[in-house]
Amino acid sequence: MCCNRIEPLLVKQGAPTLAGLKSGSLFVFSFASMETLREDIRKMNRRIVPKGLRLLPLRIREGRALLYVFRPRCLQNDLSDAKACAYLQQCGYARRSLNADVACLRCRVCQSAEFPHEIGLFLGYPPEDVLAFIEKGPKHCKLTGCWKVYHNPEQAKEVFARFKDCTRDYLQKWERGSTIEELTIAS
Repeated sequence: MCCNRIEPLLVKQGAPTLAGLKSGSLFVFSFASMETLREDIRKMNRRIVPKGLRLLPLRIREGRALLYVFRPRCLQNDLSDAKACAYLQQCGYARRSLNADVACLRCRVCQSAEFPHEIGLFLGYPPEDVLAFIEKGPKHCKLTGCWKVYHNPEQAKEVFARFKDCTRDYLQKWERGSTIEELTIAS
């Protein structure tokens, strides 16, 4: 069933991204050596890149890698939002290309003790909520789920439910033998 140690975590933590419901997901992967980490990522990318996804490490520390799986086309669309674009420029993103933006995020994640708050934009969170979190902090949100919600809590509840249902369904299918290729919606 599983030829790659990343696969179960990718299904568990990234099902909504695999299903095309969001542009990106993060998860932590423990590894024994840099060589095996590189090989596991390379093998997984061979399987998911043809479906329109990419997997890369954002940060590597002490045998643990923060992995980012994303849909470049969807992410490009998300980051084209006027509010997202303006905020990223304010944070120092040159906005030359999607690859440059992801590389800048990677640098900011590596240099910071905490996550840079704009990471929500790279995970498909609504720009209004990401910017409100940055401005107001976590205490003033209307709803907490996959992200802190400040606007449209009813719509966010529906999205959270879709993500939860998707994750449950994908885990069940994967446990019954579906491959990552079968679970990944092409874009």
